[in-house]
Amino acid sequence: MAIFSADDPCLLYDAKGRTYFVRLEAGGEFQYHRGIVSHGEIIGQPEGCFVESSMGSKLVAVRPRLADYTIKMPRGAAVVYPKDAGAIIMWADIFPGATVLEAGTGSGALTLSLLRAVGSEGRVVSIEKREDHGAIAAQRIEAFLGALPANLELRIGNVEDNFADVKPDRVVLDLPEPWHSVAPAIEHMQSGGVFCCYLPTVPQVQEVRRTMASTGSFIEATTFEVLHREWSVEGRSVRPSHRMQGHTGFITVARRFTRPVATNAADS
Repeated sequence: MAIFSADDPCLLYDAKGRTYFVRLEAGGEFQYHRGIVSHGEIIGQPEGCFVESSMGSKLVAVRPRLADYTIKMPRGAAVVYPKDAGAIIMWADIFPGATVLEAGTGSGALTLSLLRAVGSEGRVVSIEKREDHGAIAAQRIEAFLGALPANLELRIGNVEDNFADVKPDRVVLDLPEPWHSVAPAIEHMQSGGVFCCYLPTVPQVQEVRRTMASTGSFIEATTFEVLHREWSVEGRSVRPSHRMQGHTGFITVARRFTRPVATNAADS
């Protein structure tokens, strides 16, 4: 049974299903419109416990799922939302034991998903150009996992300078100009590896697809977006929610392959 400790992330649910994210601290307090909850009432209790505010309102305390943490965590850069992170993990084929080269790290949300997918035998090398964003990402990752894992390397710089020593199985880019990484990916990514990028606009997608196509080194290139709509289910009333998560970004994936070397004119 998981027991809450100081420094743990905690998600509180009120009677109306509203959620509140807190970082538990010895002597800390959570204040909201229905009173105050001492962190000491949660620390030492099992996940799923009830706590009561100073005004008598009950809340349920649980550990946030990775999806909850992604949405609720304080951030520097924008995050890749769970609906897109899930699709990236699946279509970029991030597997246990894989070596993944990621850029940019941003606030570390996608990095956490990649780490979970590669497992303890895999490796994630995440590159961020901005030192301030890199520092925030390190804090957010450590806050969720308790410590920075040994199989994660956080680097500052240009991703193009890191392909040679990483030699990734998978490349996952959340950058404004991922086409600059196409050539080094061809040179240093494992044959059969997957190149994936996440972009907000059509012109960016056009440019990266044009660059990939011009090399003749990628197959199964596809671009898509993910839309997420919840449904309201109340007894016999079942209807789509009035709100949905619409366009957040385009996901482009393609597989690198090695062309055979022509041995004579007939093979050309």
